[in-house]
Amino acid sequence: MVSRNPHFAKLPAGYLFPEIARRRRALLEKQPAAKIISLGIGNTTEPLTPAITKGLVEAAARLGAAAGYSGYGDEQGLAALREQIAKVLYRDRISADEITISDGAKCDIGRLQILFGGKATVAVQDPAYPVYVDGSIIAGADSRLQYMPCLPKNNFFPDLSRLPRADLIYFCSPNNPTGAVADKAQLAELVEFARKNKSIIIFDAAYSEYITDGDLPRSIYEIDGADEAAIEVNSFSKSIGFTGVRLGWCVVPRKIKFADGTLVWQDWTRVITTLFNGASNIAQHGGLAALTPAGRRETKTLIAYYQENARLIREGLQALGIQLYGGVNSPYIWAHFPAQKSWDVFEKILNEAQVVTTPGAGFGPAGESFIRFSAFGHRADIQEAMQRLQNVLKN
Repeated sequence: MVSRNPHFAKLPAGYLFPEIARRRRALLEKQPAAKIISLGIGNTTEPLTPAITKGLVEAAARLGAAAGYSGYGDEQGLAALREQIAKVLYRDRISADEITISDGAKCDIGRLQILFGGKATVAVQDPAYPVYVDGSIIAGADSRLQYMPCLPKNNFFPDLSRLPRADLIYFCSPNNPTGAVADKAQLAELVEFARKNKSIIIFDAAYSEYITDGDLPRSIYEIDGADEAAIEVNSFSKSIGFTGVRLGWCVVPRKIKFADGTLVWQDWTRVITTLFNGASNIAQHGGLAALTPAGRRETKTLIAYYQENARLIREGLQALGIQLYGGVNSPYIWAHFPAQKSWDVFEKILNEAQVVTTPGAGFGPAGESFIRFSAFGHRADIQEAMQRLQNVLKN
């Protein structure tokens, strides 16, 4: 008999989102006619925009002719796409050859966990996107995990003075699930902490396009010295609807080194070329289309649509006297239900309003008594969900 990987036995009973899906199915088995509205998982709902669709279709059509067919692409991704990401999104703060194109930020996080291995000490925000913790456990780092409580009382930013040194620090801004956005002073403190302790920040900027306040940083590289201490992951998923298309990127600056002096970029390139054959050529041309002037305009329009959804959710919940966080410069609203278990609140909303949310406890111990509401949805569904919740959550 083949022995099971022992690290899987250390994982929580079930990954958060499949468990939510299971409970949703259970409701439908009892009430087959129920019209369930999802304000839970962060899956985009609006169609791909015209410029992006055109780019994808034309790229697919080229593959149907001998002159336009291409097999495997460049190992790091299309050079033109990397150059446009560096220019348009980073304003040349980083170099195109420090960017690797991928099939999404979540996938890159998993590959980074393979890169650093199970002996790395790891610090994560609490609450946090589950893959930071679960992926680290699978990699074997379960006994070396540290939680950084991020609560309203500390403005959702960890007290770094109490944090022991860690090899890796996972940080997400705008944060999933709290919707909190770190300001420049906070990120400067984080970068200084990492440089002082010779740590590496894994900075998840997947929701950076939702930052419309010009005083807030969209990238860790807006902070001096970050290119010596931070790796950044990002994607086209939540900005232009590529959740199913699958396209992202990872920035590994050439200045970051291991203790023995080896460039992290060198080993990262080996991981990519060994375990990954590159993002879809079609998807990459869709990414190029998203970075044209027309694509950028459409991105802003799509972001504005989801931001209006967030405003409607905030407005509806505030009318019920619920304490809220996030939902501004972020697609997530973090709602507090004091002295209540988040799974209990989740079940109440699901069964009585037929609305799917996400229980905060699924994001870590500090998420208990909170519920995450997602602004990803059709406008009519958002409005109907708010009407349903008026009676269910009324104090």
